[in-house]
Amino acid sequence: MNSYSGLAGAATGFVIDNNGLIISGSLVGASGVILTRIMCKAMNRSLFNVLFGVMGGGSSGGPTDAIYATVRSTSPEDVASILDGAQRVVVVPGYGMAVAQAQHAVRDLAKLLEAKGATVEYAIHPVAGRMPGHMNVLLAEADIAYDKLKEMDEINPTLETVDVAIVLGANDVVNPLAKTDPNSPIAGMPIIEVDKCRTVVVIKRSLSPGFAKIPNPLFAAPNALLLYADAQKALLDIVKAFKELG
Repeated sequence: MNSYSGLAGAATGFVIDNNGLIISGSLVGASGVILTRIMCKAMNRSLFNVLFGVMGGGSSGGPTDAIYATVRSTSPEDVASILDGAQRVVVVPGYGMAVAQAQHAVRDLAKLLEAKGATVEYAIHPVAGRMPGHMNVLLAEADIAYDKLKEMDEINPTLETVDVAIVLGANDVVNPLAKTDPNSPIAGMPIIEVDKCRTVVVIKRSLSPGFAKIPNPLFAAPNALLLYADAQKALLDIVKAFKELG
């Protein structure tokens, strides 16, 4: 859409003989093409499939009720207790963090954890949010150091050493069906492999699916806990509970 809008602007510039519109439209069109290529690669899909394919048409991994039968919910107090003993924590931001504007609450929790000696990093998926760099911008807005933001390919090989992963509103980008179900709409898409972490805390308002419209078996994994809440409220409650632990 970014590319199309730029090309439309450039075409309008030719029609009305406006050089400024031609130049700006061409720049927007070119940047849109670059973003499209990055996102197609990140999703392991062709441009043709992105434009004309339909997500959610393949296998979903089984009946939703059966997949979520073993989901375990948790509370801010329990999450704070788990984090109190963690040495390495990874935050996986998603669109839910952006909607809730929870990046500042993420920073506050990270500072508390670091004050206790824990290492806090951020696993960034190229298509988390609405475009490449979306999560980077939001975290930078909260003054989180850039060197703590780890690209997917860099952090995946080390996730087995992570004590706690906190998934903030991400869905498809952490869905293990991409690796295990060849008939899934997201089959082959590179994901952040948080299922390898010792404990996964997923903060979501509900079990609603992501863009691909398929359930996520990660939520029912033995090492996963679900905290049903708005991302900002959940993090603020965890911060409060963490402070009370002393």
